[in-house]
Amino acid sequence: MRLTDPKALDEWRARIEAKENARASVPRVRVCAGTGCLANGSARVKSAFEAEASARGLAVPVDFTAESTGCHGFCERGPLVVIEPGEILYEKVKPGDVPEIFEKTILNGEIVSRLQYRDPNTKKPARTSGEIPFYARQHRLVLEHCGEVNPFEIADAVGRGAYRGLGKALSLEPGTIVSMIRESGLRGRGGGGFPTGAKWESAMKASGRHRFVIANGDEGDPGAFMDRSLMEGDPHSILEGMLIGAYAIGARKGFIYVRAEYPLAVKALQEAIRQAKERGLLGRNILGSGFDFDLEVCRGGGAFVCGESSALMASIEGRAGEPRVKYIRSTERGLWNCPTVLNNVETWANVPRIVLNGPGWFRSLGTEKSPGTKIFSLVGKVKNSGLVEIPMGTTLRTMIEDIGGGVLKNRVFKAVQTGGPSGGCLPADALDLPVDFDRLTDSGSMMGSGGMIVMDERTCMVDLARYFIDFLVEESCGKCTPCREGLKALQRILHDLCSGKGRPGDGTRLREIGEALADTALCGLGQTAPNPVLSVLRYFPEEIAEHESEGFCRAGACRGMYWPEIDPEKCVGCGACAKACGTGAIRGSSRNPHVVDRALCVTCGACLEACPFSAIRPVRRENPA
Repeated sequence: MRLTDPKALDEWRARIEAKENARASVPRVRVCAGTGCLANGSARVKSAFEAEASARGLAVPVDFTAESTGCHGFCERGPLVVIEPGEILYEKVKPGDVPEIFEKTILNGEIVSRLQYRDPNTKKPARTSGEIPFYARQHRLVLEHCGEVNPFEIADAVGRGAYRGLGKALSLEPGTIVSMIRESGLRGRGGGGFPTGAKWESAMKASGRHRFVIANGDEGDPGAFMDRSLMEGDPHSILEGMLIGAYAIGARKGFIYVRAEYPLAVKALQEAIRQAKERGLLGRNILGSGFDFDLEVCRGGGAFVCGESSALMASIEGRAGEPRVKYIRSTERGLWNCPTVLNNVETWANVPRIVLNGPGWFRSLGTEKSPGTKIFSLVGKVKNSGLVEIPMGTTLRTMIEDIGGGVLKNRVFKAVQTGGPSGGCLPADALDLPVDFDRLTDSGSMMGSGGMIVMDERTCMVDLARYFIDFLVEESCGKCTPCREGLKALQRILHDLCSGKGRPGDGTRLREIGEALADTALCGLGQTAPNPVLSVLRYFPEEIAEHESEGFCRAGACRGMYWPEIDPEKCVGCGACAKACGTGAIRGSSRNPHVVDRALCVTCGACLEACPFSAIRPVRRENPA
C-alpha cells in the first residue's frame, strides 16, 4: 500500500500499534541478529526457537513469535535473547538451551538462572536489561529501537514512530527546519564536530541546480562499530534523517556510503530503501507533498582515508579516494561540484528526534557546546564491552567503571584511547574528564567517530603508538608529502624503540616530526595522524625514555626488552604461568613459588598475562636482545 499523505502514514501506524497491543500477551523472543551475535550463532538460536514451537504444536506467529532484531549493544555477552512479556534477558544462549527456556520461562514464567547476566563485581543476577548497570546508566536515544525492531520490516519501525519526524517536517518551511537544527546545536558525530545547522544553511543558500545529501557510514577505526550497528539495526532512522535534510536544503538525490566489509549493513539499508519506496516514503511526490527524493547505497573498498569527506565524494564519483584542499567548502561545491551536505549516519539519525521534540529538548541533554548524546564502542581491557550511548559531558570514569564495570581481572587502569587511530591516549589522571568535543581535543585526544579502547598496565604505550602508526601508514593515500613520508619516519623510530634499538634523541625526533605533520598535512586525517604519538609523549614520557635509553619495556609487551620475574611473596604456586609457557622456562612445584629460567625464556609475555595474582613483573635486563 502506497502512502499518499501524512494522514495515511498515521493511520497505518495506528493499525500497527493496535495489532501489537492485541498480541501483547503472546509469548515472543527477540534474538539479536547483529554481526557480533550472528558470529556466535544467534541465527541457529532463532531457528531452534521456531523448531521448538513447532514441536510443541504452537502456531507461529499466532501463538508464539521469534524475531530477529538489530544489535542490543552488549556484544561480548551474545547471543542475547529477550523474552516477552517480562523483558527477561538471557546471555550467551546456545541452541541447546532453547528447550529449557521454552519449558521454564515461556510456558511457566520461571527464570533459567545460569543464563542470566551476573555483575562481575557483585555477582548479583539481573532479570531485565534495566537491572544491568551497562544498560541502566546509558541514555539511549539514537539506539532506542536497536534491539527492538526487525530492521528488515518497515512496519516494525513505523509502529515505533519512524517517519513521524518526516511527516512533521513536510508541513514546515525548509528554512524553519534548518533553523531548528542550527538552534539545537547538533554537531557532526563522525569526529569533526562541525555544527550541522551551519552546514545545512550553507548548502541551502549556495547556488546550483542540483544538491546532494550523503551519509558517511565508512567506519574504519579499529575497535569501532557504532555506525555499523546503527545501519544494521535501525536503518529507517538514517533514511528519515536524510529525507528531512534533503527537503530542507532542496536535494533530490542522496547516497549512503558504506564500506564493503559491512555486508549486513548494506543489506539492511538496501531493503529499507526498497520498502520505503514501496510505501511512498521515497521516490516521487513523497506523502503527497510534491517533494521528490531518491537514495542509493554506495559500497567503498575499505580505504580508511575515504572516511574524509572530499575523499569519500571522489570515491562516489568513481575516482581515487584522495582528499582535496578545502579552500572551497563541499556545501558550495561538493559531489560533482554541486552543493552537498555530508553527515555521519549517527548525525542523520538525530535529526528526526530534533524535528519532533524541538531544539530546546535536544539542548537539555549533554553540555552547552556539545548537546545531545553520543554513541561509543567501549572495548579493550574492560569487563563490560559493547555499544554505549551517553549524554555528552559524562565522565570517562562513569563510562569505564560504572557502565564498563571496571578493568578486566581487576588490574590497574592505565589509559584510554579515544578517537580511533587519529585520537590520543589519556592517562588515569583524566578519568574525571567530561567527554565532549572540546574537552577531549584540549586534552590531546579527540571524539572521533566514538571508539574508546581501555588499557591496563600490561599495555605498552610505545607499542600502542607503533600499532596505530602502522595502521595509518598502510591507510595513507600518499597524496601529500608530510603524511606519506612523515608517517613512515615515525614508524621507523617507533619500530626501533619497540625492538630495543632506540637511540638518544628518539623522543625529540618523534615530537618534531609529529608536530610538523600536524601543521602541514593536506587533510584532517593527516593532521590528526600523529595524535597517538604526541599524546604518549605528553602523558607517558617515562615509557618513551625507558625504551630510548634503557631498552626496557615496563609493560612486558616488547620482546627482548625485559625479564619476567616472579615475586615469591605473591606466588602461590598455582602453575598457571607454567601451563602458559610454551618453552618450559617456568619451573616449580605445586603450592610453592615458581622461578623463571632465563636461558629458556623468549619473553613472549604469556606468563604475565596468565598469572591471576599479578605475581610476575617485568624487570630490566642488562643486555636486551
